Amino acid sequence: MAKWSKQLLLGVFIGLFGVIVNLTPLGLALEEKFGLYWLFHLRGPVTAPNDVAVVAIDRPSATALDLPITPRSWPREYHARLIEKLTAAGARVIVFDLLFDTQGIVPEDNVKLAHAMQQARNVVVVERLVFEESELLADFVDQPYNRFTQEGTSKLLPMIADTVMAHAPFPLPKAARVNNYWTFKAGAGDVPTMPVAALQVYALPLYDDFVRLLQNVNPAYAAKLPVDKAALDIDGLLLTLRNIFVNDPHIARLMQAALNRDTNLDEAKKRVINALLNVYAGDEIRYINFYGPPRSVKTVPYYQLLQLDGSESIENHQQQFDFQDKVVFVGFSAATQPEQDRVRDDYHTVFSNPNGLFISGVEIAATAFANLLENRPIRPFPFTGSLGLLFVLGFGMSVVFLALPNRSSIAFGCFLIFIYAFSVFYQFKHAGLWLPLIVPMFLQLPLALFGAVFLRYLDAKKSRQQLQEAFGYFLPERVVNDIAKSSGAIFSNTQLVYGACLATDADMYTRLAENMDPVELGRLMNDYYAVLFEPVRQHNGIVSDVVGDAMLAIWTASAANIALQRRACLACLDIAEAVERFNQFNQANGRKILPTRIGLHAGEMLLGNIGAIDHYEYRAVGDMVNTSNRIQGMNKYLGTRLLVSSAVVAGLDEFLIRPLGGFVLFGKSSSVDLVELITHKQAASNEQLWLCEVFASALHAYQLQKWQEAIKDFSEILRAFPKDGPARFFLGHCQRQMQAPPIDLWSPTIRMESK
Repeated sequence: MAKWSKQLLLGVFIGLFGVIVNLTPLGLALEEKFGLYWLFHLRGPVTAPNDVAVVAIDRPSATALDLPITPRSWPREYHARLIEKLTAAGARVIVFDLLFDTQGIVPEDNVKLAHAMQQARNVVVVERLVFEESELLADFVDQPYNRFTQEGTSKLLPMIADTVMAHAPFPLPKAARVNNYWTFKAGAGDVPTMPVAALQVYALPLYDDFVRLLQNVNPAYAAKLPVDKAALDIDGLLLTLRNIFVNDPHIARLMQAALNRDTNLDEAKKRVINALLNVYAGDEIRYINFYGPPRSVKTVPYYQLLQLDGSESIENHQQQFDFQDKVVFVGFSAATQPEQDRVRDDYHTVFSNPNGLFISGVEIAATAFANLLENRPIRPFPFTGSLGLLFVLGFGMSVVFLALPNRSSIAFGCFLIFIYAFSVFYQFKHAGLWLPLIVPMFLQLPLALFGAVFLRYLDAKKSRQQLQEAFGYFLPERVVNDIAKSSGAIFSNTQLVYGACLATDADMYTRLAENMDPVELGRLMNDYYAVLFEPVRQHNGIVSDVVGDAMLAIWTASAANIALQRRACLACLDIAEAVERFNQFNQANGRKILPTRIGLHAGEMLLGNIGAIDHYEYRAVGDMVNTSNRIQGMNKYLGTRLLVSSAVVAGLDEFLIRPLGGFVLFGKSSSVDLVELITHKQAASNEQLWLCEVFASALHAYQLQKWQEAIKDFSEILRAFPKDGPARFFLGHCQRQMQAPPIDLWSPTIRMESK
């Protein structure tokens, strides 16, 4: 099976594995239990919005008021007084997370409480969600054949129900840890929950603006809403609006567009209306964006408000009791574990304290409301998007891991873990977006790495066997075994050495391959490579690779070596001369010619042993090969045939060279100084010496940005040598610099944008 086929199959397998796990309850459970927990703790506590506060029934309040700690034992006169205090302080909405479905300890207190609620006209109370089992009987036997459970809300005391602005349940999932809640409970007839009811009461001052926007979008829907804001039935309004937005999902988008265009509303009002649109048109299950551990939402003990008398009003304690325009949630909220154990209204969350103190139900309700008002819940990545993301991640990791060596795979895996985890954390912290974390990082990534290593091991084992079988006919057994033992996924690296790398490429080969008979093309290329191979071998080089019309040859030593550089340069000059004779002979005999570009570079490289048809092939691995090929390609732009890097000719003085300056080759980030290798100094003509001298002067002027002087010298060269490529290249560059001087700091180094 081809390598790409294995990469494809492994990628598809790992991608589908992540998708399948995510489709099962296990995937969501892992992400909720571990992923969500880690993301919250990496983010850490954040400041809760100033729009929400909690008045806590707790042990200090019970002690100060000489009352039992259980909220149901408190006289309701206290709640009436609390409503009066909060109303006087300017509270916009008062939400009681206390049940008022039975008579209080003092029946007369119910009247006081109802009167206070009626006067305040901003109170929302919680109600119990109950479950009722029913049976359907068959007609022919007196036996139940179907049993079903129906959810519904319990009835409040009539006088309480008639005076509050809204009443709604606040059920939480029965889970080991609370992560989400319902905005609308489908099982109970799509009944709205307490945070939604509180938000609608909070938004009542903007009711007319909301209706106006709906009227502009769809008058028929607006006609279903009451006109008189003072006589609104909040509970009925909630259900009506929910039905409108669920049955017609486009309404929210249209109203949002109308809201953005509206110039009569300031940003604060738009924020509230936008929150309503997101609630009515959004999902019924919302993940809670917790602000931190217990009492992260501003919490004031109940007794501190009641102990303020007329002379010691809330206004005198404005800094401590600032409830102006706030939504105040009233309920039991323990400050210590012992009191929490007495009244079980607490829930395990991602921020439960190590000492066992959990977040109270009233604080979860306040947090849920704040999330709605800010429109900042935790938003799971869309389901289909998560599946696509997991597949792409799994596929990409598998393909890359299989393409990289083992050590590189591990390093890349660690890098990938860091980048992906950081991206997930960044999105969670700044946008509240919850991306899959556990499945890709701890299931897909290790499995992809293991699969890539295992497949690479199988390939290496097979390659060693094939190598030993094939080369056993031509090479000594010891050499074959050495090569086989050094092989990796194809054949791995063996040692880091100093060397020179020579790359050649023939012009017009693609056109020849298109137009020539394959047999004739084969004969031409055989003759051509015979011309190239001979100088390499004469100067102790090794033909490392041959692909199409390109050859790669290498010279190696244990350290930097002047003799090695000299041999490589001599081979280049001999190849250039041999190719010239080859082309002249072909042209004289009516055969095709192959003008050849040559590039030479020196430095450190990694060698790997593989076998070729009748010789060892030592394949160079690393930046050396790429750079020598890029240098070879620069001949096209500079109009030259033989270019080397300055590292090659460093310390050599027997060659006539023409330095061409620094270039950042295509695809590279660092520059390399290029030199045209012309001939042996002893064989140089006067014209060649003059050319190098004048060009050096022109290049120096160019590097000093003396454009006129450089243009003059380059033009002089072209008058003497009209086909001189470097002079033509730099002349054009100078002219462009004069026409459009660089805005940024100029550098003489030229960056190439193509090969």
